[in-house]
Amino acid sequence: MAFAPIPARVPPDWPMRAASRAIHAPPHLWHVQVMGQGPLLLLLHGAGASTHSWRALAPLLAGQFTLVMPDLPGQGFSRQGNRQRLGLDAMAEDMAALLAGQAWVPRGIVGHSAGAALALRLTECLAVKPAGVVGINAALGNFEGLSGVLFPVLARLLALNPLVPPVFARLAGGEAQVRRLLSSTGSRIDPEGRRLYRRLVSDPAHVDGTLAMMAQWQLDGLIARLPAIAVPVLFLTGSNDRAVPPSCSRDAAARMHRARVEDFAGTGHLIHEEAAPVVAAAITAFLAGLAQPGHPGPLPPALTQPGGP
Repeated sequence: MAFAPIPARVPPDWPMRAASRAIHAPPHLWHVQVMGQGPLLLLLHGAGASTHSWRALAPLLAGQFTLVMPDLPGQGFSRQGNRQRLGLDAMAEDMAALLAGQAWVPRGIVGHSAGAALALRLTECLAVKPAGVVGINAALGNFEGLSGVLFPVLARLLALNPLVPPVFARLAGGEAQVRRLLSSTGSRIDPEGRRLYRRLVSDPAHVDGTLAMMAQWQLDGLIARLPAIAVPVLFLTGSNDRAVPPSCSRDAAARMHRARVEDFAGTGHLIHEEAAPVVAAAITAFLAGLAQPGHPGPLPPALTQPGGP
C-alpha cells in the first residue's frame, strides 16, 4: 500500500504524526493517519476537530485494529479540492472513494458527533457493509425552531465571505475563548487538548472548511432512512453533553431495528477524549460480538444501558 510522505504542513509535535500520510483521492488531498494491526477500523472525527481527537483512544485500539483516521475535507490537514462537496452526501461519496482507492474494507466505523452521521451515511455508500457502527454523541437531530432556519443560512453567509475565516480565527483562537468553547461541551479537556484545539481554531483554512461543511450539512434524508439501516449500531452518550443531548441518540436508536445506547455518567460531548478507556472497551466489546463485514450479525437490544468511567 503506497502513500505519499508525511505532509510538511503537519506540525512536528502533532499527535501520532508518525502515522500521518497524504493521499490524493479526487477531489481532495487527504491527511490520513494509519496505525495498528488487525481488522480495519475507520475513525471519523466531528465538525471542527481533526485526527488529534483520537489521540487518547487510538493507542488503546491499535493493538486489536488497524486504525484509519482521516481529517475531513477542509479540516485539520486535509485540503478540500471542491468546496461544493462538503455536505453529508458528497462527503460520504468521497470518503467511499478514498477507501476504495486504498482497498480498505472497514470492519467497523466509529464516528463522533457529525462524524457519526457521516458513518451512518457511509454505510449506504459501501459495497461491503461494515459489521457495525459506533456513534459517539451522535449529532443526528436538526436544529429546532428559529435556529433551524437561521443557523444554516448564517453559516452559509459566513462561509461565502472570504474575510470571515481569518477574522474568526484571530478572534476565537485565544486561550480564554477556546477554554470557554470546550467547557460548553460539558467535557473536561486537559491543557494539551486545549492547546491542540486552539491551534486548529486559529487556522483560517480549518475554520473555512468547517463553516463550509456546516453550511452544506443536511440531515433530513438520513434521518428519514434510519429505520432502513440494517447495520448494527451502538450509540455512546455522555450524560453531561451540552452540545448534543443524549436524547438525540435515544430517539435515533428507537427508530432503528439494530441499535442500542450506552450512557456514561459524568462525561460530556468529547467523551472519547476524557474517558478513552471506557470508550475503547465499549467499542471492542461491541465489535467482538458481531459477524464479519458483509454478513448479518446478532441483533443488539434496542435499550439504554448504564455505563461510566
